Amino acid sequence: MNCIKKTLSNGLRIIAVPISSSESATVTVWVRTGSRFEDAETNGLSHFLEHMVFKGTKKRPSAKIISEEVDALGAEFNAGTSKEWTNFYIKARSKVIPQAFDILSDMVLAPLLKSEEIEREKGVIIQEINLYEDNPVMKIGDVFENVVFRGSKLSWDIAGSPQTVKCIERQDFIDYRKQHYFPENMLICVSGNVTEKEVEKLSDRYFSSLKKTNKALGKPEDKLKQRGPEVLVSTKKTDQTHIMLGFKSKPMGDASRYIEGVLGTILGGGMSSRLFIEVRERRGLAYSVRTVGDHVLDNGYFATYSGVRTAKASEAITIILDQYYKLASGKIKITSKELAKAKEFMKGHIALSLEDSKSIGDFFAYDELMLAKTRTPGEVYKNIDSVTAGDVVSFAKEIFVSEGLNLAVIGPFESKERFQKLLY
Repeated sequence: MNCIKKTLSNGLRIIAVPISSSESATVTVWVRTGSRFEDAETNGLSHFLEHMVFKGTKKRPSAKIISEEVDALGAEFNAGTSKEWTNFYIKARSKVIPQAFDILSDMVLAPLLKSEEIEREKGVIIQEINLYEDNPVMKIGDVFENVVFRGSKLSWDIAGSPQTVKCIERQDFIDYRKQHYFPENMLICVSGNVTEKEVEKLSDRYFSSLKKTNKALGKPEDKLKQRGPEVLVSTKKTDQTHIMLGFKSKPMGDASRYIEGVLGTILGGGMSSRLFIEVRERRGLAYSVRTVGDHVLDNGYFATYSGVRTAKASEAITIILDQYYKLASGKIKITSKELAKAKEFMKGHIALSLEDSKSIGDFFAYDELMLAKTRTPGEVYKNIDSVTAGDVVSFAKEIFVSEGLNLAVIGPFESKERFQKLLY
């Protein structure tokens, strides 16, 4: 599986991923901007703009008209916002991809941004924020990023706060779009039953109105300072305590990404992983245990989430840390069988994730947008296979240090002292 990359005369990058066996295709517009490119007063603006794109254009002046046109194609459409990127997509039967281009380009390039719609949508977004606040499983990642990225814009919640959302006005959207929505900062990806020529032709037809700027892309760089373990407790009356415990790690695209992936799989990547067995199967402390890695252009983290019995929260934290350190120290060695299982787990889940046109496009587009290069699945599998047990232990020793240790807790606790003691 390969992608074909081209750049239009206005500097807009396009990616085509032809899949002749597919019945569908997905058109996605990516923009290399997100919440870390905002100001404190307008935190949440990137996400708010994502919402406003669906509210009407001059050609399609209401959300109802847009959704009716998409429904008439039998298609689905949505969008997403992160700390560093925003995207918008339509997935449809391959025969109607020209119409999908027409609708999506109109939405992204010409939103009306009516003041009355902005005011109405503020209430919707505040309710979305409240939804996350009321769901600790969804919220714990934000709390962890509040502490692991403390002191930088990376610590801000992507959706902003009710206070910042209420203060955002129409001119904020206009200024933000001028600053970030320019062709060199954007990418069009089409994956599915399409041809390279068709993708180039449609991209040029619907996005050539974007004028080349020759502006340099933003290169954020936050040097995070931390002298010792940090804890952040979000006090909330809950039936279980939600914890996220981990360390600062490497930035996006680092050569260690495959080693980190194997490490995360061994510790908490499946129902036979070390942490799942220790925390859930042997002690019955939790239903869910999983280890994740997340990365931005200049930073990253490696952490484990679990929802545990409140009375046993301290025990769960101690067990997770113990498993981290025993792997790094070599007290519990990585066997050849465990290493092989972790690699196959990773490769299998990547293969399963590449089963539809949207996920295939995302696989190629994300790397191209952020790192200006792409990988094939075969290259990823090869790099995973090259990881040794020694690589994993060395990497664990490097990042499992107290200066990068962070803990987030959501539960019925008024202070962090009891948890702080566990980390030293």
